[in-house]
Amino acid sequence: MPKRYLISGGGTGGHIFPAIAIGQALQELSPGAELHFIGALGRMEMEKIPQAGYTITGLPIRGINRSKPWKNLSLPFTLWKSYRMALASLKTFRPDAAIGVGGYASAAMGLAASKAGVPLILQEQNAFPGKTNRWLARRAKAICVAHPGMERYFEASKLHLTGNPVRKAFETGGISKQEAKAQLGLDSSKPLVFLTGGSLGAEALNHALYSCLPSLQAMGVQVLWQTGSRSFADWSQRVTPAPGLQWADFIPDMALAFRAADLVISRAGAIALAEMAMTQTPSLLVPLPSAAEDHQSFNAKSIEERGGALMLPQNQLEERLLPTLKELLEDPEKLDNMRKALGSIKQPNAAQTIAKIIQAHQL
Repeated sequence: MPKRYLISGGGTGGHIFPAIAIGQALQELSPGAELHFIGALGRMEMEKIPQAGYTITGLPIRGINRSKPWKNLSLPFTLWKSYRMALASLKTFRPDAAIGVGGYASAAMGLAASKAGVPLILQEQNAFPGKTNRWLARRAKAICVAHPGMERYFEASKLHLTGNPVRKAFETGGISKQEAKAQLGLDSSKPLVFLTGGSLGAEALNHALYSCLPSLQAMGVQVLWQTGSRSFADWSQRVTPAPGLQWADFIPDMALAFRAADLVISRAGAIALAEMAMTQTPSLLVPLPSAAEDHQSFNAKSIEERGGALMLPQNQLEERLLPTLKELLEDPEKLDNMRKALGSIKQPNAAQTIAKIIQAHQL
């Protein structure tokens, strides 16, 4: 009889991508294994999971509405309904293990799994764990983490330092930095700074980079700039085309961009950090101030303390970005040391490692 796995979580790509990657790794280890996902209605997993070819059950679960507290009156009923729906999915699907990757839906599924006697395995992407995984930790058989020192939050005997799953393009053998620059149509002999604020963009990063462009161009530094979809048209009207300057709303081949870059300016999302570690690309990290529980600052500090990046608070960005870029780009030895540090940080085959841990704890 084929193995069955129930996977829950979502809300952001940082939860959805690991969920899919872990599921795919389980199917590679157990050909014919069946997967079913549980997500939250109205969240992006309800679109992304079916696009990846999997079935998903949507729960009405949601978080507390702090700006409109009267909308929380129905929350107890919604939580109870979500739990009952998750329990029904467990009884119908009868999984060998349940996997939670964070997000509201994981809370309902994790509770239902523990009540039904189904082994629960958690995957935590961030250096400061989310509320759902902290709450479910005592019910879990194993907890897979991406950062050292997580015994501050979880029972040490349950922890496995696995790293975060990344896309296959980052796992396969890469081309050289010079070849990557050439493929992007850039000068392979000149340094390249790559800014990414995610698919939507990060306006604080965009504005700071824009103010630095004349100085960077005077230094002979090339710039690859992912503006994000929200403001691409605006920046396209403002930016003056120049040799060695490329910008786009979205760059589909991020593995190529990271391999080409001498330095990346980025937010500190967990999956982006794992991808930069895999390509051993030094970074200047600007955590998103509004991220839940400031988890991006914890992520950035974790990489900075191990020598793979520098962290720059957003409130110091305008003042410090250009001097920091100059300092790093004019110190090849420091950049090389950062690359070496990232080589010790990266965790190849994380999804496969997590899948083996799940198999070790399944029914």
